Amino acid sequence: MDRSRTSLMVEGRKVPLCLFRPAAIRSTEDGPLPGLLYFHGGGFTSGSVEEVEITAMALAESIPALVVAVGYALAPAHPFPAAIEDAHAAAVWLAERAGPLGVAGHDAGGHVAVSLTLLARDRGGPEIAAQALFGPMLDPSLTRVAHGVGDGEGSVTDCARCYRAYLPEAALRLHPYAAPLESRRLGRLPPILIATAQNDVLRPEAESYAARLIDAGVPTEVTRFAGVSHAGLANHPPALAAAADFFRRRLTGAHPDTSSHR
Repeated sequence: MDRSRTSLMVEGRKVPLCLFRPAAIRSTEDGPLPGLLYFHGGGFTSGSVEEVEITAMALAESIPALVVAVGYALAPAHPFPAAIEDAHAAAVWLAERAGPLGVAGHDAGGHVAVSLTLLARDRGGPEIAAQALFGPMLDPSLTRVAHGVGDGEGSVTDCARCYRAYLPEAALRLHPYAAPLESRRLGRLPPILIATAQNDVLRPEAESYAARLIDAGVPTEVTRFAGVSHAGLANHPPALAAAADFFRRRLTGAHPDTSSHR
């Protein structure tokens, strides 16, 4: 695995990028490797590119693809929409250096990935061919959560704290890029895979978003995993295998590698 680092400047902010490329593969028969942007979790307020190395390496090898982990701006120092502006700049950068483009993210990173697909659609690019979400945060209203799930990371209390930092003004919580579940414009978005954990407080909102996308005509796949926590979903081998197979189909046109399934 070849690993390297670079950075972008966005509105005066330095945005770290960590690149993961399979060492033996530089391009495919059809051209350069597909590109995949990966956005870490951390509830909009924490997390870094260093924390997603296992996930990024696994996806880079399995698809195969050039995977770029993005160190987007964090709240409360940089509230909405700084993170998605960083994501869009990274997408433009990667689209110039790779083949078909995909996006993926866990937790708040899933929210950033979703917001990016909406922003890219509305700005006319770059074209995003596929997206995969692992236990995404999608509903600032927190009205669709699963009750009775434990405290700590991913709990309703924790999510509320994170949204207060990311969306400090109440009006922002109705913005379509901040509250995709409330958006009335979900058409023309890229095919999506949504991976959820059975006992995750965020599972209902992720599956509700999947239903909204299906109604909007977006090719949508949903897989629910048992025996894994919200925090562990992005490194869960079956979830990673499902995402890799999804991106192989959508970014390379290859058939699923059934040997890597559960």
